[in-house]
Amino acid sequence: MDLRFFVFVFIFSVYFICDFPGIYGERNDEDMTIKTMEEFSGYPIHEPDYANSLSSLSVNSDTLQKQIDELATFSDSLAPSVTRILYSEKDVLARRYIKDLMKLSGLSVREDAVGNIFGRWNGDEPELAPVSTGSHVDAIPYSGKYDGVVGVLGAIEAINVLKRSGFKPKRSLEVIMFTSEEPTRFGISCLGSRLLAGIVQLAEQLKSTKDSHNVSFSDAAKSAGYANAKGDLSEVFLKEGTYSAFVELHIEQGPILEKEGVSIGVVTAIAAPASIKVTFEGNGGHAGAALMPERNDAGLAAAELALAVEKHVLDSGSVDTVGTVGILTLHPGAINSIPSMAHLEIDTRDIDESRRNLVIEKIHQSALGIAKKRKVILSEFEIVNQDPPAPSDESITKATESACQELNLTHKKMISRAYHDSLFMARVSPMGMIFIPCYKGYSHKPEEFSSVDDIANGVKVLALTLAKLSLS
Repeated sequence: MDLRFFVFVFIFSVYFICDFPGIYGERNDEDMTIKTMEEFSGYPIHEPDYANSLSSLSVNSDTLQKQIDELATFSDSLAPSVTRILYSEKDVLARRYIKDLMKLSGLSVREDAVGNIFGRWNGDEPELAPVSTGSHVDAIPYSGKYDGVVGVLGAIEAINVLKRSGFKPKRSLEVIMFTSEEPTRFGISCLGSRLLAGIVQLAEQLKSTKDSHNVSFSDAAKSAGYANAKGDLSEVFLKEGTYSAFVELHIEQGPILEKEGVSIGVVTAIAAPASIKVTFEGNGGHAGAALMPERNDAGLAAAELALAVEKHVLDSGSVDTVGTVGILTLHPGAINSIPSMAHLEIDTRDIDESRRNLVIEKIHQSALGIAKKRKVILSEFEIVNQDPPAPSDESITKATESACQELNLTHKKMISRAYHDSLFMARVSPMGMIFIPCYKGYSHKPEEFSSVDDIANGVKVLALTLAKLSLS
């Protein structure tokens, strides 16, 4: 007999059963028919109700905390501090750990020529631009175990959360572990994400860049299993629109959320940094024999400029303008010798690019004036980088706010005064960030801490935000 006949008989019998409730029990016409047909065919007749299934997301908090603790053991400094420098042995071990977790979560894993790691969960329509999330796991010397790490391990757990809920993404979801967000080894922050953003000057610069031990970037990358024979890093570049959205989960690194008792920060913009190198050259001499009126003290010129940085930042009139003299070195560096050379490295940031650039110009004018007054030479004033700030995409902030509301979590809009890989991913795709509270705002120190509950809240918000963006 024709297969269609058997199908007809089956469907007829289902309706027959549903139409005689007195014999076969309580009538539940449509639901029972749909359920039977779904079981018979193996395909759903209606789309699953994701709104209900995602409203009670379950985070495996104990496992996630264990992973954070395990990753912290890959460190060149003793606990509770973490030191994980780019392409070091501990960095390579941490990378292997992340790739293993991605594979355990069923993600397809790939790496690029500088070690950015990608783990993808293919959606039902893989031809669409994916939604991406992630952060970094490298750590400056003697720092903490949550900065960046929450955004990588939390992203992998967010994928697990969605899988456990039965969610099926339309757009693929991709977790990224970025290479060298910290500038520790080669003095370049967000190295991996800058290259993904297609910054050609950086790709060229890295051909001749060396670390403090005179090891080239290329050799360091090769020692960790990356780079290529040609040294061409353009293959790392991503085209604009590669992703439909990028969302980064991160500890706040500031005290606001904890002080105000708010669960989630929805980031509206990322302040961008500018880095400046300044060198004064004077005349050295004996600290006792050289008379004060005749000195050309490069160290005092540097000290005066450091105070000028503070003044110009405060004069901006905005709390969003900040400036820091993070490095000040004197030569020859002896207590009984007048400094013949002084070198400063200055960081200034703002969410308003023109206001920040005005501060930089004022710092330059002060440096010129100080050199003239103190009769020293301003031998270097170099703006190393002058990145533009990045606004979050409204569609992403709305999705994040909606997720907070559905999960009954308090939230507030806020800016990120620290910058992240998201700053450069904004050049590739629409961008957004999710902050969670951290203890006293501590970061880049061993006392850095976020509670299991706060991390779980962040993972839930990330998971629900990714789900919303994936279905868009």
